[in-house]
Amino acid sequence: MNLKLNKNQIERFSRQIILKNIGAAGQKKIIQSKVLIIGMGGLGCPIAEFLTRAGVGSIGIIDSDNVDLSNIHRQSLYDIDDLKKSKVKAAKKKLKKINSKTQVNCYKIRLNQNNYKNIIKKYDYVVDGSDNFKTKFLVNDFCKMSKKFLVSGAISKFDGHVFTFDFKDKNTPCIRNFFQDEKISDDILNCEYEGILGTVAGIIGTIQANEILKKILNIGKNLNGYILILDLLNLNFRKVKLNKIKK
Repeated sequence: MNLKLNKNQIERFSRQIILKNIGAAGQKKIIQSKVLIIGMGGLGCPIAEFLTRAGVGSIGIIDSDNVDLSNIHRQSLYDIDDLKKSKVKAAKKKLKKINSKTQVNCYKIRLNQNNYKNIIKKYDYVVDGSDNFKTKFLVNDFCKMSKKFLVSGAISKFDGHVFTFDFKDKNTPCIRNFFQDEKISDDILNCEYEGILGTVAGIIGTIQANEILKKILNIGKNLNGYILILDLLNLNFRKVKLNKIKK
């Protein structure tokens, strides 16, 4: 497809296009990309917002929940008028106001063994902002099998973790190399139990969006094979290498 940027697109994305690592060619790549976001909570909201603002052409958003009052302090796409409404529908409404040209596909479901393949296969890149390990392992395993690029995030209290997995590289480790026990408690991902500072969610989600855009553009270095650990209370950041478990 020989996409040509129109005058409106050139003006809208001018601050990106002017970057030598992006240019008009890079903006076209962004517009032609398809990204799936799993979970529209504290991570999913900034991920979806900044990918939409960047001009991603097609975004899928998955979440089975409705907006609750306790969500609003960190889930940046929702406000008081969205209470009790479907998260994906409320998010789509906001995203379309940001960039009406981005196609937003809503899935008001919880991913499971029966539905995940047909959804994930439609997208080029996957971002995991889920808050339970069953979903994280499910997404990890399918992306690994289908050789998709996955960015996964986790937050708790003042801390955040970001992983990227480029499964086209057969030597890439996966999330099971960090969380090796499938029976691990979801409490450590659940803000209801552990608590979370709202800004932590915004920072980690924005980093996840940044990693996806870098991959679309094929620029910079990614975290493939590493985990980025952020202690935002004490401003300590470190990268830890993940070793692939040999079977």
